[in-house]
Amino acid sequence: MAADRPTDEFGNERVDQLGDERVDHRFKALPPDAEGLTVAELAAERRNLFDGGFTTPVLALSAESVEHNLALLETYAERHGLAFAPHGKTSMAPQLFVRQLERGAWGITAAVPHQVRVYRAHGIRRIFLANEVVDAVALRWLAGELDADPEFRFVAYVDSVRGAELMDKALRDAGASRPLDVVVELGAGDGARTGARTEADCAAIADAVAAAPTLRLVGVAGYEGEVPQADGDRVRAWLRRLTALAADFDKAGRFAATDEIIISAGGSAWFDAVADVFAEIPELSLPVCKLLRSGAYVSHDDGHYRHLTPFNRVPDEGTLQPAFRLWAQVVSRPSGEQAFVNAGKRDAAYDLDLPEAQVVRDARTGEIRPATGITVSGLSDQHGWVRTAPEAELEVGDWIGLGLSHPCTSFDKWQLIPLVEADGTVTDYIRTFF
Repeated sequence: MAADRPTDEFGNERVDQLGDERVDHRFKALPPDAEGLTVAELAAERRNLFDGGFTTPVLALSAESVEHNLALLETYAERHGLAFAPHGKTSMAPQLFVRQLERGAWGITAAVPHQVRVYRAHGIRRIFLANEVVDAVALRWLAGELDADPEFRFVAYVDSVRGAELMDKALRDAGASRPLDVVVELGAGDGARTGARTEADCAAIADAVAAAPTLRLVGVAGYEGEVPQADGDRVRAWLRRLTALAADFDKAGRFAATDEIIISAGGSAWFDAVADVFAEIPELSLPVCKLLRSGAYVSHDDGHYRHLTPFNRVPDEGTLQPAFRLWAQVVSRPSGEQAFVNAGKRDAAYDLDLPEAQVVRDARTGEIRPATGITVSGLSDQHGWVRTAPEAELEVGDWIGLGLSHPCTSFDKWQLIPLVEADGTVTDYIRTFF
């Protein structure tokens, strides 16, 4: 990808270059006769997923559901006065990042420095890193990015005095000319994940940041999804600790070096609680950026997040639609109670729930019918184990459409994912970078 080609506000020019990549053996399930075409040329052919030469297993992403989900979170954030930096580690797909930015996102959240490099390579200008960075090599690279591009906004967690010291040393050694913006991370409780455990610990970290000329304190943040024994009351109580910490820091003059206070939280399971509590934030001395970071919404799922989504609690606000369907082919039917498909752990997410058999496409007629009496019971590396009840209609050669659980471990198994309309027409291919 040519680094000197221009990019617009959302990085579209650099993302458009993904269409120049050649289709070959690296990309699972794509038509063998498409070898040598560019991705853009293949997309322009608008092949059908079922009879356009694709091999099984093949993962499809619903064009209509993705668009629905993007629009829903845009309007949700606007309605609740929230800025939005969706977590990009879900998809690692710059094409989807651009669409999220076009739908009003403030920026894109990352988890590790490598992801930041991917984002920057595709023109993303606002990045929130929801982790403390103490790797000197990564910090040297970040210093260079910040110095080279005055429009690049980067914010990272800091959750320890030692971390602040390591960040400062690495940035000074790198000769950084711009300070690195940081937010103090408040941990979600004893036994939870990262983050300072007490408000006193947070204050000590803020003091360490103030003493570091290469760092600038711009807010506070955390992740409510790690609250132990999380329920609505416990999550809201922790969120009120987070917002109170911001108010205390503001009263103490700790945000004097910035012109905006960032208060950030919000995974995919409790963003309704975030919206409720952030609406209670009192007036502070500076404008407040109330930053939500939910990421799984873009594809949603048919398992874990289907059960956890806040829209189950607030149905009047809308409903997310699962966008993934993995199509696998029956390759063995050894008995009336058992079948095997050609998709396994290398193709389907399995860390939270097994795939869900939803529909069958009849190999003889092309008819699609409900997967009645068909259940996925296990996964091997390259096989799916299927139980069949007496009423199940299934034979070798049929395709089974599987719903998946956990978007993050669905995207990461596929480098190029067909974006498919309801009639099976493939309109684009989503490139991922894991």
